[in-house]
Amino acid sequence: MNKEAGGARAALPASLYVSPGKDSIVSELKTELIPRHVGVIMDGNGRWAKKRGLPRKEGHIRGAEVFGDIVRHAQKLGIEWLTVYAFSTENWNRPPDEVRSIMNLLRDYLKNADSYRKENIRTLIIGDKEGLDEDLRERIKKVEEGSAENTGIHVNIALNYGGRTEIVGAAQKIAGLVRSGGLDPEEIDEARFSSFLYTAGQPPVDLIIRTGGEMRVSNFLLWQAAYAEFYFTDILWPDFNGNDFDGALAAYSSRERRMGGV
Repeated sequence: MNKEAGGARAALPASLYVSPGKDSIVSELKTELIPRHVGVIMDGNGRWAKKRGLPRKEGHIRGAEVFGDIVRHAQKLGIEWLTVYAFSTENWNRPPDEVRSIMNLLRDYLKNADSYRKENIRTLIIGDKEGLDEDLRERIKKVEEGSAENTGIHVNIALNYGGRTEIVGAAQKIAGLVRSGGLDPEEIDEARFSSFLYTAGQPPVDLIIRTGGEMRVSNFLLWQAAYAEFYFTDILWPDFNGNDFDGALAAYSSRERRMGGV
């Protein structure tokens, strides 16, 4: 899992290079080379703000704007599912002011989510919703129900999310069914187990992009990303753009995915 980028921008092969003003390199890729499901670890908001002498919340504000741009860009490319890591179960350990700022940004997003609905974007929140404030849970329900019929890109916002917690929760639900006689242990396979996850009914993740220079998965989509390709870049999330996203897709398309075969 080597980094695909050093410094400010990924160095693409000459055949895939995008000059300013030219069409996206992705437009030249075959449909089957475009991943169905992309996960993004949006890292680097705080460092982006610190480099500019700004409060950390300013990095999150800029990061939220980039999130909207990338969602629309991914939809234009024909990507069906996009899962973004917005707030982990471990992020509650951050300074209270920063947590409050992130939650308020989410409130603003949900308040303005009608614009996404009109763009045929379906919004889903995955994670432990019970750990959120009641007003947030109510807004989440409204947004999810309001976009349920949309047929464009499906956007999962991972909020109060942890991959281990998700897997443990699924195991507990299955154990309860087995104990009550509602499920035979012999009926439990990967497909059945997957149906108890937050992402039930969704395709597995094909590609995970992590910005900000770190090279770890940070408890993100541990089950769903079993055979995902990884793309790491030093670019901080607030500086990430559509061209950088295209570079990740170009790297993905150049890899041979054998899924354990030869």
